[in-house]
Amino acid sequence: MDHFAYRDGVLYAEDIPLPRIAEEIGTPVYVYSRATLERHAQVFRDALADIPRKHIAFAIKCNPNLGVLRVLARQGYGADVVSGGELERAIASGMAPEDIVFSGVGKTRAELALGLDRGIGQFNIEHEPEGVALAEIAARKEMTAQAVLRVNPDVDAGTHAKISTGKAENKFGVGIDVAPQIFDRLARLPGLKLRGIALHIGSQLTSLDPLEAAFVRVGRLIADLRAAGHDITHVDLGGGLGVPYKEGDNPPSPADYGAMVARVTRDWDVALMFEPGRVIAGNAGVLLTEVLWVKPGAQSDFVIVDAAMNDLARPALYDAWHDFQAVRPSGETMTASIVGPVCETGDTFARDRVIDKVAAGDLAVFRTAGAYGATMASTYNSRSLVPEVLVDGDRYIVVADRIPAGTIMAAERVPDWID
Repeated sequence: MDHFAYRDGVLYAEDIPLPRIAEEIGTPVYVYSRATLERHAQVFRDALADIPRKHIAFAIKCNPNLGVLRVLARQGYGADVVSGGELERAIASGMAPEDIVFSGVGKTRAELALGLDRGIGQFNIEHEPEGVALAEIAARKEMTAQAVLRVNPDVDAGTHAKISTGKAENKFGVGIDVAPQIFDRLARLPGLKLRGIALHIGSQLTSLDPLEAAFVRVGRLIADLRAAGHDITHVDLGGGLGVPYKEGDNPPSPADYGAMVARVTRDWDVALMFEPGRVIAGNAGVLLTEVLWVKPGAQSDFVIVDAAMNDLARPALYDAWHDFQAVRPSGETMTASIVGPVCETGDTFARDRVIDKVAAGDLAVFRTAGAYGATMASTYNSRSLVPEVLVDGDRYIVVADRIPAGTIMAAERVPDWID
């Protein structure tokens, strides 16, 4: 459920008509619903009610906006971060440092030191040299880094190849077959408290079966590590739950996920950690856009909108589907390809799709754009960086400004030695 609905033929975000935002802020613009963020956060937390010890860390990479993070911080969520910049954002939003988990395959030594200095709760170690470096830095600072070892369970998540992270050929974690030896060596290092295991097999999962298979493998690893004398107190199960992008999508519910986790892990005797992202933010946002032109095409018309692949990259990257809906639908439909202004054939949001009939000047939205939307935006073609708006009932605020091309150009320099 989300809080984007039609009233008297006009699409609203909570109690704000979207045409008002378009008029006052311009398009394209991301629009987020606070009520939806809060509801999804509550639903996910409630789904884990049968798990006695747990920690929920929002995957900041999917939506790092400070306003969004503040909403989730107020819901008691911590943060899963993958860079020093995300770490600083989490703290700036009001999330407690001890509630921050630092993931990511390419942490620099400076970022490891930053995490220690900020007092974060846990490092997810991706490979042995990283663990050695973390131990050395912590020992030099006369500190102890709380950490877990990320393993790769070699499970196919059944998702898009570019967002699969748990197969043997993926770059994340250490092979589960060599994990015991690596764990044993790292656990002996001063400066490091290696307290458990982490895994994450992919994003936008549409079945619980791969997750359960991965968790079962990790359960066996936990038993082996304990048999070897290691104290295992924490297991980070990652995230990855999918969301419905179009009619007919039926991803697992948080309740079904929570029940599966409780069943599979009931004998583990650990604190479980979770990293939801898309399932919290995906349906909490839309990308509001204006139709510039409707251009006749060889097979179907082209609906050219002012949003582009630099604003919403997922269709160009993954052939991802986002529902396209008119803000003031007439009830009529048309078959068209939806494209943006960027000078790339890849700047295509949909091909030969049946959509609401629109004309130049009409407003429309791309739905389910609250995750991996604005965070992946760029200024390609010297376009402005897309703004973001947060709606709260009958009020809204711009939580990220539109950054025009001129502002970006002002940060560049022409060498005085070029005549």
